[in-house]
Amino acid sequence: MATIHRFEEIESWQKARELVKAIYTVTRRGDFTKDYGLKDQIQRAAVSIMSNIAEGYERDGKGEFIQFLSIAKASAGEVKSQLYVALDTGYLSEAEFSELSEQADGIARLIGGLIKYLKSSKIKGNKYR
Repeated sequence: MATIHRFEEIESWQKARELVKAIYTVTRRGDFTKDYGLKDQIQRAAVSIMSNIAEGYERDGKGEFIQFLSIAKASAGEVKSQLYVALDTGYLSEAEFSELSEQADGIARLIGGLIKYLKSSKIKGNKYR
């Protein structure tokens, strides 16, 4: 793995940012805009992915980074679950659901790979920077 100097260089953070943009786009149209509970929750969960990756990276050690990556990965699962609600209520088409769901799955896989790498590496402290 190449040295990462800023959290913005982390691929899973970049992909999470794309997902946030897509989630905000779909939640700003039609009846989705009026379902404040679901709209706010799915937006917060998507933002949580990228926020936890960034916060974990900025922490002082590998263990904390892994902990925050685990939270980010769980948030990707939360987004996916809420996408099912949006599909079932008719806020999303099958195609939109599939695309967003695949994005969330891809992000979770990237985060999982980063966690696996960090756990198996000899990196001490925050030397991944």
